[in-house]
Amino acid sequence: MEGFPKYERICKENDIQSLFDQGAGFSCYPYRVVYRFRPVGDLPPTCRLLLSVSKKRFHHAIKRNRVKRLIRESWRKNKAPLCEICQRDTISLDVALVYQATVIHTYPEMMGKTAKAVKEVVRRYEKEIQTTH
Repeated sequence: MEGFPKYERICKENDIQSLFDQGAGFSCYPYRVVYRFRPVGDLPPTCRLLLSVSKKRFHHAIKRNRVKRLIRESWRKNKAPLCEICQRDTISLDVALVYQATVIHTYPEMMGKTAKAVKEVVRRYEKEIQTTH
């Protein structure tokens, strides 16, 4: 459950476009989080991630890659509640984490901030479910 295989990454341009066009979003420093729950097609329910670290904020690739490694690891450790929702309700979830800070946070800070963002997505999903029933 803690891995981060290829099928849990958003790679196709159409998927990225539909996520930003149809998804909902919120800010949870240092992230701008965009998420979209979608019905399961022929594939099993999955929780997919898109990472974005701006070249404008981090000019050097080594710094951008460092931030992406930290985000990927913290996502891998904190994604369990979202995966459980996807399995339970047989839906799929796409999440984009756009890093907006201008400094590189430490690993414990990233873990806490990613956990906070995941909890907020879960909270918003539960609220959405309550309003539709």
